Amino acid sequence: MAQQLMSEKEKAAITMKFFALCDEGKEDEAMALFKTIPMPPFLAKITKEKIGAEYLNGWNLAEAEAKFGSGWLR
Repeated sequence: MAQQLMSEKEKAAITMKFFALCDEGKEDEAMALFKTIPMPPFLAKITKEKIGAEYLNGWNLAEAEAKFGSGWLR
């Protein structure tokens, strides 16, 4: 799935589905779904600095790319 920006309504719907999957014991599926929500730019930047860019693989970084530019993760 391509990384994309989402409305707050879309983010809330995914978050609710995330909690439902967790309640069903489907933690891996829940986390995969949660990673489709765009990570806030400040959090992506801090994660890159403190944990490393490799950790961000698989996360939706559309908001960070919109703010910092397409090459920010390098």
